[in-house]
Amino acid sequence: MLPRWFDKWNRENPVDIEVPAILMGGIGVAVIAVVALVFWGQPFATESLQTGPRGTGMSVPEFDADRLSPDPGIAAFAASTSEPVVPSGGEQLAGDARDNVPPGLEGLTVDNYDRLLAAMREWTGIPDLFDDPDSYQTAVGHVMVGMTKNLNENWDGHVNANKVVGVTCFTCHRGQPVPSDIWYRLGDVNKSMAGWSANQNRVTPLNQYTSLPTDALEKYLLDGELIGVHDLDSRVAGIPGQDGYPGIQHAERTYSLMNYVANSLGVNCVFCHNSRAFYDGAQVTPQWGTESLGIQMVLELNNDYLVPLEGLLPPERLGPVFQDAPKVACKTCHKGYQQPLQGTNVIANWPELATTSGEPDYGQ
Repeated sequence: MLPRWFDKWNRENPVDIEVPAILMGGIGVAVIAVVALVFWGQPFATESLQTGPRGTGMSVPEFDADRLSPDPGIAAFAASTSEPVVPSGGEQLAGDARDNVPPGLEGLTVDNYDRLLAAMREWTGIPDLFDDPDSYQTAVGHVMVGMTKNLNENWDGHVNANKVVGVTCFTCHRGQPVPSDIWYRLGDVNKSMAGWSANQNRVTPLNQYTSLPTDALEKYLLDGELIGVHDLDSRVAGIPGQDGYPGIQHAERTYSLMNYVANSLGVNCVFCHNSRAFYDGAQVTPQWGTESLGIQMVLELNNDYLVPLEGLLPPERLGPVFQDAPKVACKTCHKGYQQPLQGTNVIANWPELATTSGEPDYGQ
C-alpha cells in the first residue's frame, strides 16, 4: 500500500524504535507519578512529634495517612451536637417538669435538659434512657452523669492537658450501651501451672495477646499497686517484692501495662520515657506526667464509680469469672489515638456536663 521507494528506503535504513519508545514511556510514567505526588501527596509521608532533646531519638513518628484520617466517631458525634439554649430567666426547670432527672441536672431549663437527654440517648445507644425509674440503666446512668461531670471539673490536668476537649458519654460509649475496650478481672488463667506461670503465658486481651502477665490492669488500675521494675544493681540483699524493691515479676507486669498503654494511645516508649535514661524519673517527658495523672484518674473511676455498680447491674452485664462490674482503662477512651476522638472538643456545646456544681456557663 506504501510506495515501493518508501519500503526500499526503510529496508536500507533500519531504525530502532523500541528503545526510544521505552524511554518515552518511562518518562511519561515518571511525569504522571510526580503530578500525582504534587496533587495527592506522598503516601508514606510521616509527621514526627519530638518528645525530648534533639539527637536522643525521642520522637514519635506517625504516617500522615493515619494521622490525617479522621476517627469515624468524630462525624457521629458531630451529628448528635446541637447549640445550647441560653436561658433568659424564668424558664421552667427540668426538675419540676421531667421525671427521673439525674442528680445535678435538675436546675437545667427544660429546653437544655431535653436537648442533652436526646444527645445522651444517641451517645449511649439507649433510646429510652431515664424513661423507666426501675430500670438498672436509669440508676447506672445517674451515676455516669456524676462521673462525667467529675472528670470535666476535677481531672482537667489530664483531660485537657493539650487543649480543652472535655468528656461526654460519647467519649467512651460511641453509640453503644456497653463501651468497647472495657475489662473484667480474670484471675489465675492457668491454674494447672504453679508459681508465677499461673498469671502469664496466656493470650488474652488484657495482656494485648502477649505472654506477659494478664493481671497488670487489675493490679495497677484497680488495686493501686506501685508500678516499678526490678533493681538495676545485681545481688541486692533481701527478697524482691518484699524488702523495698520490686522483683522481676513486677517488672514483667509493668511491661505488660506499658505495652497496653502504648497500644491504647498508638505511641511508642519514648512518648513518655527518655531513650537514654528509661529508669530515671527526673528525665521523663511532659507526657509522662499526663499519663501518670491519667493512671490516678482511672483508679478513681474504677474504685469510686464502676466497682460499686456491681449491685445495680444484671448478671449478664457482669464479668465471666468473678461477676464483677466492667472497668475502664486507657483504651476505653483513647481507642488507639493520642487524644480521644483526635482531640475533638466534645464539651463545647455541653456545658451542663462541665461542672459538678453551679450554673452551666453558656457564654452569656
